[in-house]
Amino acid sequence: MNPVGEKPKGILNPKMRELKFQLARYEPTEDLRFFVEHFWLVTWDLREQEPYLSETLPHPSIHLVVEPDVAHIVGVVTTKFSRLLEGQGQAFGIKFNPGAFYPFVQTPVSHYTDKTVGLADAFGTAGTHYEMEVRATAGDAGKVAVAESFLRQLSPAYDKNVTLVNLIVDAISAERTITKVDHLAHRFNINKRGLQRLFHQYIGVSPKWVIQRYRLHEAAERMASGEAVDWSRLAVDLGYFDQAHFIKDFKAIVGLTPAEYAKNAG
Repeated sequence: MNPVGEKPKGILNPKMRELKFQLARYEPTEDLRFFVEHFWLVTWDLREQEPYLSETLPHPSIHLVVEPDVAHIVGVVTTKFSRLLEGQGQAFGIKFNPGAFYPFVQTPVSHYTDKTVGLADAFGTAGTHYEMEVRATAGDAGKVAVAESFLRQLSPAYDKNVTLVNLIVDAISAERTITKVDHLAHRFNINKRGLQRLFHQYIGVSPKWVIQRYRLHEAAERMASGEAVDWSRLAVDLGYFDQAHFIKDFKAIVGLTPAEYAKNAG
């Protein structure tokens, strides 16, 4: 079982994470890498402390999460994702690659956007059994083994569109010059309507949303690093028409202006 090497992206106020909760992430075995980005385990002990509101900028991925009192499929959240941590607890999750949850359910993933759905509603008794087995199994390695066995039993078929979706999302993530859907249409030789249909079915949000979210991920990371930021330059680098549009989008998602967030993160 190999830990994920690169640091997590999208966690807001990352310096507080180390004080309030622990995050472990593990790579899937070779036969599941087409579907799974990683498994994750969050553990917290805030007894005799104030509850902590954990906030993240979501990725275009579906998560399957088991907590002490609930287990559900978490669709892509179009705003920031917030979870109040209190007392003592643990959550174990499967983060699917973008588009890779579709083969398991064969229904447009947009059905799950901004929603949580019980495992039994999606997978019947197999989902209920999985939920119980994860809770009954101790240790990170044991929980990962249970999750991998569950996914293999579902045995979804290979879907070439998942590969295409991941190529597109990887390009958005890696290349800041991609700031418009037109750039994707030209790059992958797919018209804009085709891209919209593909993302609706496999990811659950629009290509424009994915572009914007990754650009905001980059902005939040640069601010949290303590880097002195030229706001006008940053807005242009991220593909915004002007600084005002960037500030408006950032505040709508994060709840703070970029300057306020940079001050808090520092």
